[in-house]
Amino acid sequence: MEYLLRNASRLATAIVALSMSLCLAPLGQAQSSAQAPADSSAASTLAGSAVANDRQSNVTGVEFAALDQQDSAPTTAPAPAATSASPTPAAAPTPLPMPSMSGPLQTAAPHEFPAGPFGNLEITGVLSGMGWSEGNAVAGDTDTHFDVSNAQIFVQKTTGWWQFYLQGGAYNLPALGAPFLSTTDTMKNIYGPFPQGYLKLVKGNFSAQIGALPTLIGAEYTFTFENMNVERGLLWNQENAVNRGIQLNETYKKLNASFSWNDGFYSNRYTWLTGSISYAPNASNTIAFVAGGNAGQYAKSTAVTPLYLNNEQIYNVIYTYSHESWMIQPYFQYTNVPTLPKVGITKGASTTGGALLLTYNFKHGVSLAARPEYITTSGSASSGSINLLYGPGSGAFGFTVTPSYRKDDFFVRADFSVVHATSSTPGLAFGPNGVNKNQPRGVIEAGFMF
Repeated sequence: MEYLLRNASRLATAIVALSMSLCLAPLGQAQSSAQAPADSSAASTLAGSAVANDRQSNVTGVEFAALDQQDSAPTTAPAPAATSASPTPAAAPTPLPMPSMSGPLQTAAPHEFPAGPFGNLEITGVLSGMGWSEGNAVAGDTDTHFDVSNAQIFVQKTTGWWQFYLQGGAYNLPALGAPFLSTTDTMKNIYGPFPQGYLKLVKGNFSAQIGALPTLIGAEYTFTFENMNVERGLLWNQENAVNRGIQLNETYKKLNASFSWNDGFYSNRYTWLTGSISYAPNASNTIAFVAGGNAGQYAKSTAVTPLYLNNEQIYNVIYTYSHESWMIQPYFQYTNVPTLPKVGITKGASTTGGALLLTYNFKHGVSLAARPEYITTSGSASSGSINLLYGPGSGAFGFTVTPSYRKDDFFVRADFSVVHATSSTPGLAFGPNGVNKNQPRGVIEAGFMF
């Protein structure tokens, strides 16, 4: 398994290098596209947030629609000035399967070009920066930050029995209630310069993927531009993001099912099993159940592989309503970290949480998103329970509102958020001494999809 993944990674790097060199040649005219809409301290909370989730879109095959030919209107009799019918509008291409987008942002029109033995490749990208200001910063953090949030290129082959997806570049993973981590340190300590990339084999409604895959878990994606809010939420902080492993997908009528054998929180030990099943009675409604967990136990503890979260089990129930200007997505999450003395977990704990993701799209590229959420943890300091939030037995309420403006490939948006900690342990909440209950924050992000 490790041999396959290692060589898949080498193949991914080689293809990205080839694709980026080809990008220097003139690209064909872009087609128009419409994309469907922690551990036991403050540092551990950051670790949990840095490895949050990017759910896998179970697309089994994509083809671009051919453009209609333009026909002149036939004339049945001579006329002083013969007129031609207006050209038939070009059919919009099918949206690319990756990166997954929840809106309101959309990927740009893909650049398509022939790449020899790889067939036709599609290239898109994003370039954005962000500014950050907050109150009650924790010790070691500052109130303001400026950094690159995304400088990424996405290369994919979306047709044929073999396909691939490669994502490379710089990224930041801001999360509610967690300290700031620079883009340079994020890349160095989390997923490196190629966070995702996989080979995909397709036969009918079945597909198999191998490589660095987006997780199946959770309702929010990993990268800022994929989501309705700039920052990820409190529930996201308990979830993993990128799994190295194998995933099988099957679609049958209105059902979609996926199963993955992977390394959980990027642990490089393949003891995690995750699965999802969803039912879509119509185009506007979907209900999904997701479950995953470590079938073994592992004592590794790093920024990308937090000890407690890498040994958890996690469950989601997610409902999605998307129709006209609305996107409404409530979801429930439960996690459990068992007592595992062999790896240093002397008294386990669990979390229970819920969130409501809302977006309304106005006219002229303006939209408004909101995310209320609440999470609570079990245990107590007196019983020796582990800390999964702001101390054993603590909870937190978070609220984020995000107005956005999009014009062609340009976008600008801002998060206004607040986190209120409940039953927190002194020293593990907000402020330089960890005793403040509240943390307000404002984040602005602007950039281009290309």
